[in-house]
Amino acid sequence: MTALPPPPPLVDAAWLADHLYHPDLVVLDASIGAHRHAAHRIPGARPFDLDGALSDHRSDLPHTMPPAADFQRELRALGVNDRSTVVVYDGAGIYSSPRAWWMLRAMGFDRAAVLNGGLPAWQAAGHPVTDLQSPYSPGDFTAHPRPGLLTDRDAVAAALTDPDTTVLDARSHDRFTGDAPEPRPHLRPGHLPGSTNLPFTDLLTPDGHYLPLPDLHTRLTTATAHRPHLITTCGSGITACILAFAAHLTTHPTPTVYDGSWSDWGRPETNLPVATGS
Repeated sequence: MTALPPPPPLVDAAWLADHLYHPDLVVLDASIGAHRHAAHRIPGARPFDLDGALSDHRSDLPHTMPPAADFQRELRALGVNDRSTVVVYDGAGIYSSPRAWWMLRAMGFDRAAVLNGGLPAWQAAGHPVTDLQSPYSPGDFTAHPRPGLLTDRDAVAAALTDPDTTVLDARSHDRFTGDAPEPRPHLRPGHLPGSTNLPFTDLLTPDGHYLPLPDLHTRLTTATAHRPHLITTCGSGITACILAFAAHLTTHPTPTVYDGSWSDWGRPETNLPVATGS
């Protein structure tokens, strides 16, 4: 069978259906929260478990990137090869799948795509789901970490005073202003001083697809005010990747994701400055 060419970064249900049974295709279910371990999945899908093995559990922060050796081990266990073409999706539509794509890219893997609309779009198009787990063999995936796609609080603190950098917060407006409580109750309310709010929902359609590229470009350009550098943040590094992936789609200069995000900055013991209001 002819090898699969590298996919575009965002594919639709028709593209996935056309290639679903190609031997080089690996479908990864990156669902979290209520959608994690859902009864039904796309046929052949394997669990990219962001609430489990695909986060660094030596960290006291949720959803942080595991070390390269651990990531490589888990991807091999999922049957991913260096020659594989990977499609990631989640049960919410577009929520946690861009995080999985971003992690793969941060580990040097470029043959990956996000399923636009996720499992709901797949089912709405009339494609089959299953409650069975198909067997698969270990792969030979090799991690080649790319510095700069994930960053930490020290770099973010420096960037907040850099006139060439925008720090975009993907959380809801009420969480950004501090008017809504954080879902993690030990965290302080508010946002990073000098950051800008762009709720991730502003980049999505009501049915959980990314907006068309011209609309994404307009919203990101407005939010970043044409600054050449971008750092995205959120609650724990999940929805920040929705913004970062959109920036990648619109060929914005390579963005960086704050790994740990507000779960790191907002801890009382950090004594880092916090702003409230708009």
